[in-house]
Amino acid sequence: MSIDQEALLVQQAQQGDQAAFAEIYTRHHGAIYAYLYCRVHDVHTAEDLAGEVFLRLVEKIDAFTYRGRPILAWLYTIARNLLIDYRRQQAKAGTVPLEERLAVGDASPTAAAERNLSQDCLLRSLQHLTEEQQRVILHKLLEDRSTAEVAALLGKSEGAVKALQHRALAALRRAMLKEHCYEP
Repeated sequence: MSIDQEALLVQQAQQGDQAAFAEIYTRHHGAIYAYLYCRVHDVHTAEDLAGEVFLRLVEKIDAFTYRGRPILAWLYTIARNLLIDYRRQQAKAGTVPLEERLAVGDASPTAAAERNLSQDCLLRSLQHLTEEQQRVILHKLLEDRSTAEVAALLGKSEGAVKALQHRALAALRRAMLKEHCYEP
């Protein structure tokens, strides 16, 4: 989507156009959900938080000023702030959400367990990376975004994103070794 198209979409949403909100949701829900899931490791919590992000979008769209950066960058800011609030609430309550380990439709419990162990190891390894490194990995590898798109989302140059990606992958490899996810 071009800058002009996105600016128009934001303007339409600010005027209350439900189709514009639906388009923003359709385009960005997957990315927001993945961002949150990688941090909370719980399907239901990630879904709830993602829903809250888009509720906040609807409530606060009038306060948003389009400055040429993708609206997804703003949505990530909302998601990060909600995540901070969520973690504070969890710390106060002293609770940790239960994770659903077996996905519906898995061929066998063994296959599901192996997949969950691999996912758990990757998620633990990602926690060793900085926030920026995690975002680059998420955008580039999980969302398959171009370097230019990631640069726009992070407010960095393409060269800076390439360097950050290189450092992130090296850090992820070291973290996976530390977590015993793989052997060189």
